[in-house]
Amino acid sequence: MGDSKRKVTSFVQEFKDFAMRGNVIDLAVGVIIGGAFNKIVTSIVNDVIMPPIGALIGGMDFKDLVIRLDGISEPITLADAQANSVPVIAYGSFINTVIDFILVAFCVFLLVKGINALHRRKKVEEIKPEPTTKTCPYCVTEIAIKATRCPNCTSELGETQASQ
Repeated sequence: MGDSKRKVTSFVQEFKDFAMRGNVIDLAVGVIIGGAFNKIVTSIVNDVIMPPIGALIGGMDFKDLVIRLDGISEPITLADAQANSVPVIAYGSFINTVIDFILVAFCVFLLVKGINALHRRKKVEEIKPEPTTKTCPYCVTEIAIKATRCPNCTSELGETQASQ
């Protein structure tokens, strides 16, 4: 009995450690924000982009574009087809979903591109090249960093000067 209690306690502790890691919490926040962002994009597609396209194709709601599969040529809306169990291919809804995806993918692309630009800028600031030259303390001429004698004034450079 004590062994199974120890296993349960160990399992609970392991789950607690996992759930409290920073990256798990960051992921949860990202999923929640992503869900809200998806609702915004869906609204833009359904309420802003598709109505003008529907007006251009004859005043029909774009999501109601369907192909009937029951052999009847009479037009039907998607809502009527679903209410009456009429088999249809709802290609208007599919196109809405594809446009949703393209907009979300484009926004994610812009976000990643911006983050990468910030990382590149940060890396450029952090990386400073190692110096390859130093200044001779006697004649103030630029010389190779490993030089022990100045080629211009022939002064001998000590260890302390060679490491400057």
